[in-house]
Amino acid sequence: MGDDDISSVSGLPDELGIDDDLGRAEQRLTVRVEKRTYGKAVTIVEGFDPSGVDLKELSSELKRKLATGGTVDDGRIELQGDHANRVPEMLREEGFAVE
Repeated sequence: MGDDDISSVSGLPDELGIDDDLGRAEQRLTVRVEKRTYGKAVTIVEGFDPSGVDLKELSSELKRKLATGGTVDDGRIELQGDHANRVPEMLREEGFAVE
């Protein structure tokens, strides 16, 4: 194992993925619900560092777990419906800090 395999952030081997976990924990996400056209609720998750998170992959995971539709738009995840009571815990399980 050479110096290229050691993380400059944690000092541990890259293969452990510690930097990803540390990067996620440093992000402060917010979850809110907006009412859209015809009174439809949309759950919005904001505060991501786009360089540190694959938003499309995370969005797909949340949509699958919630059995709902949604999209990634302008650096935030939008989920159809009011999921403010479930999404924060799901994000914490993924290693994010949620306000």
